[in-house]
Amino acid sequence: MTERKKKNEWFEWAKAIIIAVLIALFLRTFLFATSIVDGESMDPTLKDGERVIFNKFVYLVGEPERGDIVIIERPLKNYVKRVIGLPGDTIEINGSSLYINGEKYEQTFLSEEAEMQTGSYGPIEVPEDNYFVMGDNRAISKDSRNGLGFIEEDNIIGRSELIIFPFDEWSLTR
Repeated sequence: MTERKKKNEWFEWAKAIIIAVLIALFLRTFLFATSIVDGESMDPTLKDGERVIFNKFVYLVGEPERGDIVIIERPLKNYVKRVIGLPGDTIEINGSSLYINGEKYEQTFLSEEAEMQTGSYGPIEVPEDNYFVMGDNRAISKDSRNGLGFIEEDNIIGRSELIIFPFDEWSLTR
């Protein structure tokens, strides 16, 4: 009886481990994943080397909103940027002021220094099914203004939710 009990116990443990691995794979594939911030283009919001959890599910049921920090999938590398312009918006940057559809947009997430380093751009209209993104460190960011171009909705794979590393800097990324 004890031999049978041991086999049953091993079977139960193996079953529990397999179920845990399958749940983890499901969560990583369809709901949440991690990404490492590479570079300083989102500084001071996100710093080089920080690890963030991003939500994949949110854009399966909805669309990116202005201000969202998104993960953009590209063939060679993923980018972390902030959504500034939505499909159909007209974007213009005049000095340090950002205008969306002719109205000045307050960039509360930027430092005064970053705002001053934005430069002038546009006006330009965001095509349908595309987004205009910028990094928070405007002086050095590769974004929709200078290299990434407009971002197709299908290339946005998630919204950044939480900084998880370094451990002493856990916080939401909103």
